[in-house]
Amino acid sequence: MRLLKFFFLSIALSTGLQTALAQTAWTPETQVKIKALGTPRISPDGRRVAYTVNEAVMAADKSEFVTQIWLAATDGSSNYQVTFGEKSSANPKWSPDGSMIAFTSNRKDNRNQIYVMRLAGGEAEQITDGKGSVGNFEWSPDGRSFAFTMTDPMSDDEEKNNRGRNDFRWVNENIKLARLYVTPLAKGADGKREVRKLTAADRHVTSFDWSPDGTRIAFAHVTGPLADLWPSSDVSVVNVASAAVTPFAASAASEQNPRYSPDGMWIAMTVTEMPTRWAQSYRINVFPAGGGTPKVMPLSHDGQPNILAWNADSRGILFTEARGTGTALYGADINAGTIQMMDSQDAVISAPFAGKDGWYAFVKQTADSPPEVFVGRQGVMESRAVSNANADYAKMQVGRTEVIKWKSRDGREIEGLLHYPNGYQAGQKVPLILNIHGGPAGVFQRSYVGGRGVYPLATFMSKGYAILRPNPRGSSGYGTEFRRANIKDWGFGDFDDLMTGVDHVISMGVADPNRLGVMGWSYGGYMTSMIITKTKRFKAASAGAPVTNMMSFNGTADIPSFLPDYFEAEFWDNPQIYSKHSAMFNIKGVSTPTLVQHGEADLRVPIEQGYQLYSALRRQNVPTRMIVLPRQPHGPQEPKMQIAAMQSNLEWFDKYLK
Repeated sequence: MRLLKFFFLSIALSTGLQTALAQTAWTPETQVKIKALGTPRISPDGRRVAYTVNEAVMAADKSEFVTQIWLAATDGSSNYQVTFGEKSSANPKWSPDGSMIAFTSNRKDNRNQIYVMRLAGGEAEQITDGKGSVGNFEWSPDGRSFAFTMTDPMSDDEEKNNRGRNDFRWVNENIKLARLYVTPLAKGADGKREVRKLTAADRHVTSFDWSPDGTRIAFAHVTGPLADLWPSSDVSVVNVASAAVTPFAASAASEQNPRYSPDGMWIAMTVTEMPTRWAQSYRINVFPAGGGTPKVMPLSHDGQPNILAWNADSRGILFTEARGTGTALYGADINAGTIQMMDSQDAVISAPFAGKDGWYAFVKQTADSPPEVFVGRQGVMESRAVSNANADYAKMQVGRTEVIKWKSRDGREIEGLLHYPNGYQAGQKVPLILNIHGGPAGVFQRSYVGGRGVYPLATFMSKGYAILRPNPRGSSGYGTEFRRANIKDWGFGDFDDLMTGVDHVISMGVADPNRLGVMGWSYGGYMTSMIITKTKRFKAASAGAPVTNMMSFNGTADIPSFLPDYFEAEFWDNPQIYSKHSAMFNIKGVSTPTLVQHGEADLRVPIEQGYQLYSALRRQNVPTRMIVLPRQPHGPQEPKMQIAAMQSNLEWFDKYLK
């Protein structure tokens, strides 16, 4: 079968680091201005690519990230913005004939609706106008209609009660679901568009795909919108004309992300291995479109395939997944039942798209080059950058990043990223910050160090710090066994992986053992809180959204099945294992100065977890501060709140490590 063998081949940005400015000051304010690029979509004729640019908008009374759509020629001859305004426009998708781009925007009443922009000119036309907010959408194969998901709106009585402050609610009752709808592109004789609901039953639709003939839609659905319910995912098929729904894949496994083959004969999807675990492992299953026993593909390298596209001949599937600190492209041969790695990049590849006639597009970034959109064509040209959203930042100096490996105490090999200070000279011993990722099934990859978030890596590096970002056992990118190697062992084997990594950087002559810090968010915050109960080698710590008390976390978080799966017991059945692995039950005697950071609207790790750590440290007279980020969920979503988190981290470590 023909595969996009050259999907990831790319050339450096023309600005490159060879033309880097001698020295420009990195600050949190600079880093929050890095633009995020996404959803590149190549036109059917291969001449243009639509993509999105997300950037910070700040004023005295404003702090938000706004997304707009850009359009570039695939030959690099043009690149310009096509949507404007104070509200976001996102998720651009070409009509099948290439004459229009549909997208979603919240420009009216702050609710996402579908809009269509005709490339011949004119204002964008609003297509949907529901009381609910549109999620995802797809053009029908003939380009005459749309399928889309929309969340149930509030009833008239609910809106009235909200206005009258009679807005009490019952937990996990009257849940609003995302349902599947269709609507035509053209208005009817009455000047209106009929909107038909295809899924009236209690199904929360998460993804869907049209059949090539436009008569059916395969869709994945869970029992409700709560994050904890992902294992309930099944796939059904709905007849577009009659709205008759037929269950298609509904086993005890979690079936997700259905994709029709171009000939309409097959439906591919990802299916969890059994038993379903939070430390997930999936295989690609290929079902006959009429139903029946699927062809089960082998387990991929990381067991987390992201289906990209079918081959045009319906014999193979392309997918991507993490491979260590980089990204890899694979091809699954349906007839042979084999998987072959097509390419592997020492870069972070996101939002990949495969179009017609061998065209492909993706967003690429490396540790020392910011994200940009790349396009290419199999067998015709290597990929090249068509955007220049971050060209100015590509000129700014950043320190060197190196992939390093070491052996943990039990002999397991661990990999991580070591970021050197700007202008580092061999033999220098510098302050080192250990940075721990979330998850625990997250993974540190070679993303741009100048990017935004809560940890300003480029700014730290410009101020003389080295940063170690390890991928300890439990991380993704290294296979299912590695990802599950911390089952019932949080804070112990992974602790050894982290400490031996720090020891390794000290032995390299890079880290000053007397100036060590540690920081992390979510599971990284959990590990930070556990580390300060186990060792006093760190002079300062920063715990972001930390899980500190597993018992209270399990009763307040939106994922109550998460820890019982990892520790294979409810806390009432085995309270000892919950207390053994919780910082709050081991907090006596801690002395490390610790900064606590938490979003006030965090449902994943409720803020009470941060307050518990802060209060326990204060009562023991440990130097501590806690910054509360109002309105923020499990990660700060507003530019000013990200700056506040970054700046407080800089000031904390400067105080204790310099």
